[in-house]
Amino acid sequence: MREDGRVKEHEHTSEAIRERLDHGPRTSYLRDWIYGGIDGAVTTFAVVSGVVGARLSTNVILILGVANLLADGFSMAAGNFAGTRAEREEFERLRAMEYRHIRDEPEGEREEVREIFRRKGFEGRDLERIVQVVCSDRDLWVRTMLTDEHGLPHAIRSPLLAGGSTMSAFLVCGFVPLVPFIFGLPRPFELSLVMTAAVFFAIGSAKSRWSVIPWWRSGIETLLIGSAAAGIAYCVGLLFAA
Repeated sequence: MREDGRVKEHEHTSEAIRERLDHGPRTSYLRDWIYGGIDGAVTTFAVVSGVVGARLSTNVILILGVANLLADGFSMAAGNFAGTRAEREEFERLRAMEYRHIRDEPEGEREEVREIFRRKGFEGRDLERIVQVVCSDRDLWVRTMLTDEHGLPHAIRSPLLAGGSTMSAFLVCGFVPLVPFIFGLPRPFELSLVMTAAVFFAIGSAKSRWSVIPWWRSGIETLLIGSAAAGIAYCVGLLFAA
């Protein structure tokens, strides 16, 4: 904890810096978990709301709810897996292309490196020296082109972990609206509403890690989005019940 009350994000000692850089960029799958969690809670509670609005039985809620958990959870995981794998395949294609260009057109690629660092503010001897250093290591040369020319990240995420994170979050958070009905608790719909609202707020609060929005505001925004989806489903249920 710093003197101004904020949590120190990481150490800046020489040893800590070397250790952090040796491990390379950290790959996070938390956003996949939050993405799956929001969708799981929204869609499952939407099913609950629609069935309750249509005044159908608890058995229908459980059947449709579990079917939604398994089918939609797998669908989202598969979609995230495919999308992340496409990113990895693009990375591999561009990397192979850059190695080929360095082999076949080294002077053109060297000029690209020179222009990249010229735009970063290097000039004169400093510019030529950094071009020489980068181009003396073929792997460093390719990594530089991938990052600065193509805008690719240093760390490529695992499609399997991305899809797995999404599905696990979908199942965990999507299960919450069904709990009062599974265990036969009193006033199950009202209890499901409160529990799901708490999940929405918790997920939104965690989501604030990726923005400058305060945690409470992010939580409220996610709560409102989830409530709107549930409200639409409930109204559709009432329409069909009429």
